[in-house]
Amino acid sequence: MNPTPRSRPFHQVDVFASQAYRGNPLAVVLDARGLDTATMQHFANWTNLSETTFLLPPEDPRADYRVRIFTGSEEFPFAGHPTLGSAHTWLQAGGVPQTDGYVVQECAAGLVRIRRDGGRLAFAAPPLTRFGPVEASIRRQLAAALGVSASDIIDASWLVNGPEWIGVLLESAEQVLALEPDQVAMGDLKVGVIGPRAPGAGTDFEVRTFLPGDAMAEDPVTGSFNAGAAQWLIGSDRAPKQYVASQGTVLGRAGRIHISSEDGDIWVGGDSTTCIRGTVLL
Repeated sequence: MNPTPRSRPFHQVDVFASQAYRGNPLAVVLDARGLDTATMQHFANWTNLSETTFLLPPEDPRADYRVRIFTGSEEFPFAGHPTLGSAHTWLQAGGVPQTDGYVVQECAAGLVRIRRDGGRLAFAAPPLTRFGPVEASIRRQLAAALGVSASDIIDASWLVNGPEWIGVLLESAEQVLALEPDQVAMGDLKVGVIGPRAPGAGTDFEVRTFLPGDAMAEDPVTGSFNAGAAQWLIGSDRAPKQYVASQGTVLGRAGRIHISSEDGDIWVGGDSTTCIRGTVLL
């Protein structure tokens, strides 16, 4: 542990919702210089949020800042709502991008471009490092854990872009909302479930994501999964090149993920609001 705590700028940001306290909260330590990994992990566990980020000077000269992303129990090479929330916080704190119109974030997964999309930010989805059909044994495990029949699963795919997501496509948003997963049966799997909404419903898809064994069993809004799901569904012509997904409905949240496919890139956008601003002793 670091021997001498000092005061550091600290924000808590709500991500993927236009109204504060209806999205996914993120803790951001704006100046993490001198902190070791153990201290970062300990603090992230203490916040009891799905993720906490620590901003550092970049090591790659093309980047505007570097971020380390921690859940309550592990470090992620990339995650979506921490990317948007960290960029939002860095800009609010006076950060000036090297490239006009884009922020370039350095993380363990590489460089991630973030652009201003009207009043919100959007990140370019990183490439999937594992993509393809889920093994039959895992598919059976998924059906049992989600409490659905095997025939209810339209498709299932690995969608790994940092977190090791498995995507499950159901026939409808109503099926997604009705799920009551068995967390024990889920084991160590990180599972995102998506289903189309009826025309005129206000959003195009409903999403739920489950992280058994972590601080948050169900994540309110998940950028990394939605990034992978967009690559999967748009690539297989199951989704249009632009759509909006809702997430967090069963948790009383109003998450909105804005997806756009342009010139070979998938952009994942969402609103962010700073809810707490102060300092932390670390």
